[in-house]
Amino acid sequence: MAKTSGNSSKQPELGKEAQSVVAMLKRAGKESVRDGMARYAIPADKAFGVSVGDLQKMAKRLRNTDATKNHELAAGLWETGWYEARMLACYVDDPACVRPAQMDRWCGDFDNWAICDTACFALFDRTPHAWRKANAWSRRQGEFARRAAFALLWGLTVHDKEASDEPFAEGLVLIERAATDERHFVKKAVNMALRAIGKRSPALNAAAVAVAQRLAVATEAAPRWVGKDALRELTSPSVTKRLAARR
Repeated sequence: MAKTSGNSSKQPELGKEAQSVVAMLKRAGKESVRDGMARYAIPADKAFGVSVGDLQKMAKRLRNTDATKNHELAAGLWETGWYEARMLACYVDDPACVRPAQMDRWCGDFDNWAICDTACFALFDRTPHAWRKANAWSRRQGEFARRAAFALLWGLTVHDKEASDEPFAEGLVLIERAATDERHFVKKAVNMALRAIGKRSPALNAAAVAVAQRLAVATEAAPRWVGKDALRELTSPSVTKRLAARR
């Protein structure tokens, strides 16, 4: 019985901490920021209006030296459902504590590009599960769940310093397969992932350019746009010069 009592007393404590943060976010919110969210296609129906810069400053103050406490706070913040609380959860959580089941749960909750990209760029792409999830999520049907696959690939080009070219080459297969998805937020992420992979190394640039060239002559509008837009950057003098220096 003592063990049960201890667990039950811990949960309200976690909830209380998360609710305290939500109260802080409510006080910090600005109507002008909230009203401006619509211009960036971010739903404001459950938002306070706190800028990303202010959220990042809050995250630094909230982050503890204890990774477990950060993870627990992040879980509580995410469960509140508030936009800014979920953004904070992405900044506060510790990648070492993140498990595949959590990634799937959060991915299923993604309802806008900002939450999706922040979770992938600031947290998920630093976990050992990122590559598997990019592959799995590329087959999901939801717009933001599928976007998450390519946001992960995009983030991995920056944060996975040890990866060889091989997994990124496999990512190009996922990109070419998903390029026919006409939905705006999927199409944009596919394009960004293609461009990011193509700037990682000379060999990947050649492979990405080949994919982009095939897409650029597609009869469908979505892959044609992805290919042509990527080609402009991947074959630009600045990218060519930078990659040549790496040889």
